[in-house]
Amino acid sequence: MEECREGRVRSVNTSRRKGGRKTPCAGGAAIEANRGVAGDAHAGDWHRQVSLLAWESIEKAQAMGLDVAKGDFAENVTTEGIDLLALPLGTRVRVGGALLELSQIGKVCHTKCAIYHLAGDCIFPREGVFFVALEDGEVKPGDSVQVVALGDGTCAHTPPEALEELRAAREG
Repeated sequence: MEECREGRVRSVNTSRRKGGRKTPCAGGAAIEANRGVAGDAHAGDWHRQVSLLAWESIEKAQAMGLDVAKGDFAENVTTEGIDLLALPLGTRVRVGGALLELSQIGKVCHTKCAIYHLAGDCIFPREGVFFVALEDGEVKPGDSVQVVALGDGTCAHTPPEALEELRAAREG
């Protein structure tokens, strides 16, 4: 597990509306406790306040011939060098100055995005990870992403029905 415990922020991305790509913020953004990325459409009182996607996942999509970049999968933070998918729910991660807790791995894609229609597939529902913000902090490109404490596979912020929906989608 040691090899996946630290990485860095490659990009911080926001959008004013849900359902589309996010725009990289060169100067970074503020993460607000119990809310998410300031000014982002996905911020709010729920368990998917901040989304992360590994740059390595974006590179896989590029290798499939897709013209995609940071923010195109609607992730708030594009990371590099940390294996996000190896982390159990409840893991606490310091991203720049913010403290986050892993609340969901992947998501159910209820409406097919533009990338799905272009490629016949989208990696984000499988490889995107979601966090709740525990502490305020600034996050900018180049900041470290560091595991503070491994979780036990549960997160008190995640509603049981969200986990059930994911389980059913993966089996179906």
